[in-house]
Amino acid sequence: MTLATVNCPSGLRYYQSGGVRVCGRAISSVGSCTSVQFSSNGISYSQVCGRVTGYQYGSPDAVQNYYGSNHNNLNADYVDGFSITRGSPRQHVWTLVGGVGETNSDPNNNCPCATGSLQQVQSFIGDHYFCESGITAMWTGQLYTSDPLWDGQNCGSAESPCCNVPGIPWFHRDYGNTTTNDYIELRVCGDESTANEDTPVSYYEIYVK
Repeated sequence: MTLATVNCPSGLRYYQSGGVRVCGRAISSVGSCTSVQFSSNGISYSQVCGRVTGYQYGSPDAVQNYYGSNHNNLNADYVDGFSITRGSPRQHVWTLVGGVGETNSDPNNNCPCATGSLQQVQSFIGDHYFCESGITAMWTGQLYTSDPLWDGQNCGSAESPCCNVPGIPWFHRDYGNTTTNDYIELRVCGDESTANEDTPVSYYEIYVK
């Protein structure tokens, strides 16, 4: 979305602030995910890699389980962030999580990787995730554009462990001798309304091998 001629994939909602153009969830008054699928075009692969740039809108609260009943359901709004899966039934590839803030002032809603956080990622995620927040102060209902998510840069004091992980901003999954031609699915998810929270993306690139 760095080029003015590029549009959001069908289903994702376009909005912008200060020249930053993003694609987020379709407007919803409850938790939801908005999905885009990409065919492998018959390519048989055993590895998936890529990177995603997102932004914080409002108050994403990572993998907090306060809201709704889908915390442990890979097929639903289990995260405030960006979900990458393959095939049907869905198999987890990577999750890009949005936390509420870069300090430890709200440990219930901070990234699970942040110092002092009271959150834990779901078992189906394991170590296959990145998490960042885009602000250090109290949130309001706006798109924060000064600190992109999941780039491994500008992590606050409590969040520094989240930026000190191998590979970031690139994720990589290697399935060894197991090959597939499953489609890749990208979902922007949140467990509350889009008026409260969103983690829209401005850029992604996904490769299979």
